[in-house]
Amino acid sequence: MSDFVADRAYARVYSTPTRTDLHEFLTEAVARSGGQLLYASDPKRSPIYLGLQTVSNERVGVLVYPFRANHRKIKNRPADEHRMQIRYGGEDSWKVDHPIGRDIAGIDTTLVVGLHLEAGVFIGLDPSLYDPLPMGISIEFKDTSVTEALTSGWHVFERDNITGRRRANPRAATGLETVVMFAPDRFLDYVRLERTATDLALEPALRYVAAQEAADPRPATGHALASTHDLEAQFEMTSAEILTMISQANRLSTAVRGGVAEYHLGKQLATDASVAAIVPIDKDGMHDFDVTMTTGQRVRVECKNASPKRYANGDIKVETQKTRATQGDPAGRLYRVDQFDIVAVCLKGPTGRWEFRYRRTDLLTEDRRHPGRVAPLQRVTEDWATTLQSAL
Repeated sequence: MSDFVADRAYARVYSTPTRTDLHEFLTEAVARSGGQLLYASDPKRSPIYLGLQTVSNERVGVLVYPFRANHRKIKNRPADEHRMQIRYGGEDSWKVDHPIGRDIAGIDTTLVVGLHLEAGVFIGLDPSLYDPLPMGISIEFKDTSVTEALTSGWHVFERDNITGRRRANPRAATGLETVVMFAPDRFLDYVRLERTATDLALEPALRYVAAQEAADPRPATGHALASTHDLEAQFEMTSAEILTMISQANRLSTAVRGGVAEYHLGKQLATDASVAAIVPIDKDGMHDFDVTMTTGQRVRVECKNASPKRYANGDIKVETQKTRATQGDPAGRLYRVDQFDIVAVCLKGPTGRWEFRYRRTDLLTEDRRHPGRVAPLQRVTEDWATTLQSAL
C-alpha cells in the first residue's frame, strides 16, 4: 500500500535484482536525450526515481515504472509480435491492488514504460490507465511499430483495450489507448509530453493528438522541459488557470464541450471506411463538416452534444437549436430543415462514451409553431443510426 505525506503518494518499492540492465538503459537515455543525471535510485529496486537537469538548468523528478519488452517466438502467436510484460514480484502478490506513486503537487512526473533493449526503444503507456498496475498481463505490439519508431525516433499508435477474463470493462472508456514508442534520445521529450498529459488529464484521443504534435524533436539547447503552449504565453496564464476559467464559465464550458465533440466526430469520420473526405467548417451560421462519401455523395453534418439528463422513459435528449437568437425573428434560433443534411449527436453526456448517433434532418421532428424549422428538442431513439452511412 502507498503512504501519503503532504498529499504525495509514496510508491510501493519492489525488489528487482535481475533488472539492472533496464536501469542502465534508462540512465543512458537521460544523457542521450540531452539531460544530466543528478540522482538515480537503487538499480535493483523498482520504481526507479531519477533526478534530472535539463540544458536550461531546470531540475526535474521522474518516477519510472520500467518493464521488460522483447521479441520471442511463442507457439500459436504471430511471428511479428513483440510483447511487454507488466509484472513485479510473485504471482501470489498479483491478486491485490498495486497503485502507482503520484505527486499531486505536479513536481515529479510518473512514467509507465516498456524497455525493449534488443530493439533499442521505449514503449510509453498512459499511467492513468495502468493505476493500479495490472500485474501479470502482457501488452503486444507489432514489428511495424518497432520499425517506425527506429526510423523516425517517435511513433504514436492506438491499441485496442478490450475486456478480458480479469477485467469486465475496457481500461479506456473508448476501448482504445494511446501508445508512444520512442528512441532513447527522445526520452526528455517523452517526459515533457507525460507532464503535459498528466497536468491536463488528457483522455486517450487528446493524448494521441498531443503525442503527434510532440513528434518533432525539441532543440538540443536552451529549452526548458516544462514547455509553454502558445495560448499560455498569449494569455499570460498557465494551462491549469485556463482550464479553471473555462470550467467556471458556463458559456465557455458549453463552447469547449461543443468543440471537443466535433473533434471526436471528426476523428471517427476519418476512420470510417464509407467516408472519402471530411472538411471541418469553422464559420458562424454554417454546419460543422462537409463530408464526401466513397459513393461521391456530399453530406453536410451538424454536430450536437446530447444532454446528460434523459427523458423520463430513458430516451436521450438533444437540443437542436442555435446558441444565439436573431433579433426580431422568433424562429431565429431554430434551424431550417434544409440547413444541413445530417445531425450527429455525441452521447458522452448520457452514456459516458465517445459515441455518436446520426439522423437525417428531414426525419427530425419539426417545430409546431414554425413549419420548415427543426424543433429545439429531439428524442434520440433506437431509430437513430449508429453510422453516417446507415443514416443516409
